[in-house]
Amino acid sequence: MQGKKKILGILLMAALMAVTCGILLKGQPVSVLWENLKLLNPWLLLPGLAMMLGYVGCEALCSWQILRRLGHRVSWRHCLGYSFVGFYVSSITPSATGGQPAQIYYMNRDGVPVAHGALNMMLIASCYQVAALLWGVCSWLFLPSVRGAADGGLGLLLLYGAAMMLLLTLGMLMLMFLPGPVRRICHAALGLFSRLGILRDPGAAEARVEKLLQEYSSGAGCVKRNPGLAVRVLLLCLLQQGLLFSVPWTVYRAFGLNGTGWLQMAGLQALLTLAVCNLPLPGAVGPAEGGFVKAFAAVFGAELVTPAMLVSRGISFYAFLLVSFGVATAVHLRTRREGRAKALREITLDRGERSRVRAVEKYLNVR
Repeated sequence: MQGKKKILGILLMAALMAVTCGILLKGQPVSVLWENLKLLNPWLLLPGLAMMLGYVGCEALCSWQILRRLGHRVSWRHCLGYSFVGFYVSSITPSATGGQPAQIYYMNRDGVPVAHGALNMMLIASCYQVAALLWGVCSWLFLPSVRGAADGGLGLLLLYGAAMMLLLTLGMLMLMFLPGPVRRICHAALGLFSRLGILRDPGAAEARVEKLLQEYSSGAGCVKRNPGLAVRVLLLCLLQQGLLFSVPWTVYRAFGLNGTGWLQMAGLQALLTLAVCNLPLPGAVGPAEGGFVKAFAAVFGAELVTPAMLVSRGISFYAFLLVSFGVATAVHLRTRREGRAKALREITLDRGERSRVRAVEKYLNVR
């Protein structure tokens, strides 16, 4: 079932990419696009790739710190693999819904209990959402030039994205620190759905809600016992998103342009990401590209904004989608190989134990 969902996600993303390219490149000759792309200095794109490596590495460092605090000696290299898995699966599932379960699964294959893997991802998700809101709110409040770019359709998307992010963040914080009111709200909602005939198995739904509340309660306990850990994870998430938002600036410099500073470019990308990140589309393909063209048109100019979009999204999404696919495949093969080796050792030990028992029994019979 999960494999079918991934295939459907990939097909949907491919269809969205085809439609997006058709719309954005309509009326723009390929020869002109190629001539504009030849203006790029490829060496100045390397910092953008390094920033994306740093983006994935920051999440890996968050997982490494949290899992060590939970008592698991997981290496940073393995945590980096989990982060690449998360990037890949999140990119091919609507609203990035599949990334965290996939990471928890591979953590469990490496001996991390599911409850601790879920706690790790919950803390990272909470801090990531708070960091996204901080970036977006600060860009809106302190960068008037950035605020001017968010009008029309992009402004409506920004309003939707900010509202969704705020609701998700408040929901997570309530789940962690106000479980009583949340439990009452959930039970009232489940009762309503049951009376309306929407819920077929209210008991199973209540059990899932209780399990979720327990997991978030554990997260709250971990935060209370380790306040410094939550602060470090939040700071890493702020840095992580700063690296992601800086990719358009590296493209800007690679085209030989100047006049717009890094902070304005990062602020624009922060608002754009906040606007499209919660849309139910794989990788926000379509709105992310169209939003880039609209938001950055004044920065790159009408002629260069489409080539800049292709390069920027190529670095921050499409190229890393291929890289993360390769790493995710390597992680899957490694965990499967190690799982088989562990099973073989257990079988060997079991056989050895039986052999020793038979030897003792034979000795006693002889005596």
